[in-house]
Amino acid sequence: MADDGSAQTTAIWPLPKFHFQVKWDDTELAFQEVSGLDIESEALEYRAGNNPVFSKIKMPGMIKYSNITMKKGVFVKDNALFDWFTEIKMNVIKRKAITISLLDEAQAPTMVWKVQNAFPIKVTGTDLKAEGNEVAVESIEIAHEGFVIENA
Repeated sequence: MADDGSAQTTAIWPLPKFHFQVKWDDTELAFQEVSGLDIESEALEYRAGNNPVFSKIKMPGMIKYSNITMKKGVFVKDNALFDWFTEIKMNVIKRKAITISLLDEAQAPTMVWKVQNAFPIKVTGTDLKAEGNEVAVESIEIAHEGFVIENA
């Protein structure tokens, strides 16, 4: 019996990371890179003064989320990143829910990160170089109040 590759569909393979989408405000933006989907718990150390063991105990503390950085190509008349950033007015900003989805070959989400209360803290325009041979890329760094992960 010849192996036509169909056995791969029933095997468990790691998901490729190159096919994804990012949505906010019901708008899909074409990013080339997303990084910073990190979560960590700060370790608290404690030792009671009358403890006969001369070492500290550790316990989980507050949860901390990293900022998310997203990079995309620069397109004519596409100022979505700068427009959102310029909405900042004296400690007031429109916070958004952002959905980052890892897609399968049928464009269906397989893993989804739902980012809560996101707002921009830094927008970086492209660098310019007369002898360069690269695409113009801009980036946005986003602070947020956490995310949840959903697996399809």
